[in-house]
Amino acid sequence: MANRAKEPKGVKLDHISKIYQDPKTGKEFYAVHDVALDIAPGSFVTLLGPSGCGKTTTLRMIAGFESPDEGEIYLGGEPINALTPNKRDTAMVFQSYALFPHYNVFDNVAYGLRLRKVPKDEIKQRVTDILALVELSGMEQRMTNQLSGGQQQRVALARALVVEPGVLLFDEPLSNLDAKLRVQMRTEIRRIQQTLGITAIYVTHDQSEAMSISDQIILMKGGVIAQMGSPTEIYYHPVSEFVADFIGECNFLKGKAASCGSGQTVVQLPTGTAAVNTEKIYAAGADCEIVVRPEAIQIADEGMLPCKVELSCFMGSYQNYHVRVGDTLVKITDNCPVNKKIYNVGEQCFISFDPACAHLL
Repeated sequence: MANRAKEPKGVKLDHISKIYQDPKTGKEFYAVHDVALDIAPGSFVTLLGPSGCGKTTTLRMIAGFESPDEGEIYLGGEPINALTPNKRDTAMVFQSYALFPHYNVFDNVAYGLRLRKVPKDEIKQRVTDILALVELSGMEQRMTNQLSGGQQQRVALARALVVEPGVLLFDEPLSNLDAKLRVQMRTEIRRIQQTLGITAIYVTHDQSEAMSISDQIILMKGGVIAQMGSPTEIYYHPVSEFVADFIGECNFLKGKAASCGSGQTVVQLPTGTAAVNTEKIYAAGADCEIVVRPEAIQIADEGMLPCKVELSCFMGSYQNYHVRVGDTLVKITDNCPVNKKIYNVGEQCFISFDPACAHLL
């Protein structure tokens, strides 16, 4: 295999929908509604969103475990709706790992190759290569119940990769691991995906996981796509309050557009004015909302908007503040607080932010 999968394939979802029946009311509803997207070959795309948003159903339709009620799925340009899961050029890594307890590591990984009647010598070579890639060399004879959770996850990953699929699918693969191991494994998954150049579609509800590994994030809500874009685009340019709030922490300052021009909008807030860089033109007096991240706000003796400190907490690498701006609670992450003035609860001060570091909804 020489650390190189065959040519990765793109995936196209052409306005797919899935309709389920509510067991209590008997009424039909869309679990996924009119989802259209193009996933480029070799890219790492994450379906992100809260429980019940349709992300897992979308993944299962790509895998073939569910059939779309509307629309068509294409893999490498070929329509695949009519193909059973084993006839699709995909492999899935499950949340539960789904390993065979009576098989050792080698036999677990070799399983898919044996089903495909691959010659014995080639199986040995491919399994050896893939176990080296997931850093499990020397573990071939271990039984899976003798492995840690992280090692079991690597076996599940190796078993999916060894069949050299055009597309690799992940269904919340790290949710059974502890926090530290999750971070380690997501870095590992990204490393392997980039080494092989394979197309990966990953489902999670963990926004930091999605941010750290994805080329593109597709954020879903109520069966539809709320926004898709790179992690940077979604973080800095959310299209709605839901997106802004789901990806990281956010502050929302409600006001009215006072003036607009030269790529900047001045917003009149209850306690003062603030400028935000914008491409969109806002009419004077229009309602709008400034979205600003906690780390983008500075706290000082003078500044843009007066505030009162309600929480001041030393967190090591940053000072965590909650301040009251008019009636609005604003969270501030003041990074590297050493040698900075620390504001205490009850103190009056000001907040400011760069017009380029805020976003207007």
